[in-house]
Amino acid sequence: EERWRVNRKYQRRSMIARSFGGRVSTFVSAFTVGKQERSRTAISTRMTSKMAVSVVPKETLYVSEPDPAWFGNGKNESSNPGWTNANWLKSRFHFSFAEHTNGKPKFGVLRVLNDDLVQPSRGFGTHPHSNMEIVTYVVDGELTHKDSMGTSESLGRGSVQFMTAGTGVMHSEYNDDDKNPLRFIQMWILPRKRGLKPNYGSYRGGGCDNARDKWVHLVSSVESQADAKAKVDQDVNIYVTELSEAGRKLDLDLEPDRQAYVLAVEGMLTVDLEGASTEKLNQQDAAEIVSKSDRTEQLEFTAVGGTAHVLVVEMANG
Repeated sequence: EERWRVNRKYQRRSMIARSFGGRVSTFVSAFTVGKQERSRTAISTRMTSKMAVSVVPKETLYVSEPDPAWFGNGKNESSNPGWTNANWLKSRFHFSFAEHTNGKPKFGVLRVLNDDLVQPSRGFGTHPHSNMEIVTYVVDGELTHKDSMGTSESLGRGSVQFMTAGTGVMHSEYNDDDKNPLRFIQMWILPRKRGLKPNYGSYRGGGCDNARDKWVHLVSSVESQADAKAKVDQDVNIYVTELSEAGRKLDLDLEPDRQAYVLAVEGMLTVDLEGASTEKLNQQDAAEIVSKSDRTEQLEFTAVGGTAHVLVVEMANG
C-alpha cells in the first residue's frame, strides 16, 4: 500500500510527498518527473461476441524518471558505458502510481504493474509496504532483495519473488552489478483481506530456458492446488513463456468470468481471440482481455519476427 501525504505548502505546485521508512522524504512533481511518450496514441478497444480486448501501446504509458537522491542513490553517471539510460531509473507505469494520479486505477485485482529499468549500482533504498501482495519478475540482470524478515538474496533472469506485505514490512531492491542494467516487472495485487502475516518466497529461474515454448505457472492462489512457483493470498494466476522463433504458437485457456492482462515483455507477438480478432503487440505493449463467453475460450499467442517473451496475469472479472 502506498504511503502518501500531501503537504499543503506545496499544493499550488501539485507536489506529492512520499516517505520511505522515515529515512527519505521527497517531493515529486507530476509535471516534470514523468511523461507519456506520445499522449496522442489511443488505447484501442475491440468487442467480439466472446471477448473484449483493449490494446495498451507502450507510448500511452506514463514514464517516471525520478531524482536519484530521493531513493538514496548517488548522482547519475550517464557517461558510464554500462548505462543504457541517462537517469538511474526509467519506470513505465501501467496504472496510477506515485506522482501519476490520473491513470487507470487498476485492472481487476491487479493494482500496479511497473516495468522498471535500473542502471548499474543503483536501486530503491529501504522503504515500507503493507496490505499488498507484491510479485516481481526479473527480465534482465540480477535483483538483490533485502527485507525486515531477514531475507537477503539475488535473483536473475526468469526468476520470480513474492512478498505478502500484510501488517507491514521494510525492504530494499538493488542492482548491485556495476556494469549491467537490471530490468524487472513489479506487480502489486490486492489481497483478499488486510492484516495478513508478512511472508516472502522466491523461485530461481533458469534464464527463461525453462519457459521456452511452454507456460511456466509462476504464481497462483494459496487456496489453489496448482503447481505454481509462488503462492499469494488472492485468486490470481501469473504465467510466462518465451516463444523461441517467429511463427511459434502457444495457447492459453481463458475461462468464463475471467480476464487477463498480457504484457509483451520482449519481442513482438499476436494474440488471436478464438479467430474472432487478432491483436498485435509490440515490445512493452500490453492488452486487457475480458471474457464475455459462457464457455472456456482459447487465447493463441504467436511470435512475430523472432522470439517473443510474454507475461500473463489472469484473474476473475472485476
